[in-house]
Amino acid sequence: MPSSVSGPTLTGGVAIGLLAAVFAFGEITHLRSSRRRLGTTRSSTGSDQIIVVLGFRNSGVRANWLNRFRVRAGLRSIDPTARSAVVVFCGGAVGGRVPEARLLERYAREELGYTGCALLETDSATTWENIAEAVPLIDEVLRPDSTISIASNSHHAEKARDHLWQLRPDLGRRLVAGADYRFGELPFVKPIAAARGLLALRRLDREKAAL
Repeated sequence: MPSSVSGPTLTGGVAIGLLAAVFAFGEITHLRSSRRRLGTTRSSTGSDQIIVVLGFRNSGVRANWLNRFRVRAGLRSIDPTARSAVVVFCGGAVGGRVPEARLLERYAREELGYTGCALLETDSATTWENIAEAVPLIDEVLRPDSTISIASNSHHAEKARDHLWQLRPDLGRRLVAGADYRFGELPFVKPIAAARGLLALRRLDREKAAL
């Protein structure tokens, strides 16, 4: 009798342990990624904020779930103690006829009630292009005390921060952490995003080392 009960109980315990390990992997890797490749300034308190929200391939005329997440991450990155905040929405018409940047801004304003300053970059098709095309817009609003945050999922935002460091080290030094990481958010997505993101970051580092 005891052996007939211990089998299913043990199996259930292993399954729970595996789920817990996967959940922990997603959380820990996203938390670490959100704190890497930042600049020398550690806080946006009292600064003029520039927040760059990266778009994702969108086939419809409404922001998809991942783009909606990125907009929420961008808007919650606004520091209430900052002197000013400008949000730069990025992304061209990659998956549909409407540029991702316009879908991001529309969601921010019409569904989240954002009324602040926004700039749109509507030509890019890759993460590198997101940042390269956003730089002139950043320069337009840059002030002596401006900080820069990049909003996406944590690993993608880290990759974009690396691109900014490569393109403009002077702007890279202004990078501060955004609010892309929240404990327990998107628990089923984080492990998959972490696995893909870590591979992409390792590939990026290998390419840089080979130069």
